Amino acid sequence: MDLLSARLNALSPSETFAMAQKSNELKAQGIDVINMSVGEPDFYTPDHIKQAAKQAIDDNFSFYSPVAGFQDLKVAICEKLMRENELDYKPAQIVVSSGAKQSICNVILSIIGKDDEVIIPAPYWVSYPEMVKLAEGKPVFVYAGIDQDFKITAQQLEEAITPKTKALILCSPSNPTGSVYTAEELKEMAEVLAKYPNVIVISDEIYEHINYIGKHESIAQFDKIRDRVVIVNGVSKGYAMTGWRIGWIAATQWIASACSMLQGQYTSGPSSIAQKAAVAAYIGSQECVAEMGAAFERRRDLIVGLLKEIPGLNVNNPMGAFYIFPECKSLIGRSYNGKVMESATDIAMFLLEEAHVACVGGDAFGAPGCIRISYATSDENIKNAVARIKTALEKLS
Repeated sequence: MDLLSARLNALSPSETFAMAQKSNELKAQGIDVINMSVGEPDFYTPDHIKQAAKQAIDDNFSFYSPVAGFQDLKVAICEKLMRENELDYKPAQIVVSSGAKQSICNVILSIIGKDDEVIIPAPYWVSYPEMVKLAEGKPVFVYAGIDQDFKITAQQLEEAITPKTKALILCSPSNPTGSVYTAEELKEMAEVLAKYPNVIVISDEIYEHINYIGKHESIAQFDKIRDRVVIVNGVSKGYAMTGWRIGWIAATQWIASACSMLQGQYTSGPSSIAQKAAVAAYIGSQECVAEMGAAFERRRDLIVGLLKEIPGLNVNNPMGAFYIFPECKSLIGRSYNGKVMESATDIAMFLLEEAHVACVGGDAFGAPGCIRISYATSDENIKNAVARIKTALEKLS
């Protein structure tokens, strides 16, 4: 007897977590696995941020925090938005949550109802369509291949909009591709969106500080649609604070109020200690952010150069985040020891079993001809992993 709800049965398990689990199982058997499947920085949280958390413990910040977050953190976020993005928000428009993942889910559950359509550019982060399904909405995928640097055009966006369209989820810099939308590309999309006043834009900017084009560009900069843009961000990626679980939204007041009301019913405010650490992240020296960003860029250059030497992989040059998304369509259909590679997921599993390198098949991201490789690891691991990948793929015939 299936006693689970239809809501839960409609969801798919996270392929990224599944691959990480399989990688850990092999490691537990004593196998030397290089894990390039997980989307988190390999750096430690900077010392001044850790010190702020220790101080918060000593200062007895051990009680429930306000549902939408501490005022000093919301002020620090507003100051960051003005300083770095030239965007003017008030603290009441900020809602702090237990990670940017919860922030996105809050927004979707607050604005999406049964059969509402949500446009999701593909390749996409695995959780976007699952969150839409959780809200009983309908994901509408718009695909952009490697020839477009995995970025949809304004024309593609407009062609996907229908009277049922309620939202667009935009991620730049992107997980899983590392692609970054330019100011001009965002402006063209904003011009389209200006014609459709009922469409909300959920702008996932969690990888903001890991970009190689200089200044981060947010679609919220365009006045015509500003009140319909929800910025989602947090400290996880840029400050190496994934485990601290602090994300936030900046939104027009009615959306912020709705998300706060929803959060108040199912988690309440996020960790008090982690919030105090996040304040230190935003108001303290940003030198650590620059240093980590420079390391990621160096690693990007390294892995792009090495992967381009492997026959069968089509590789672009991602402009942000710490992922590369090689196209491997030419390898699908080949085989090893009688096992045919029928999908990118099969290729990812083959690389785990044969090369002992964990990556994730693009099927999970709406791009069945690609694999996602995270280069949030050491130069040595990158060199060793790519060498293993090359040797393994040479065995396919």
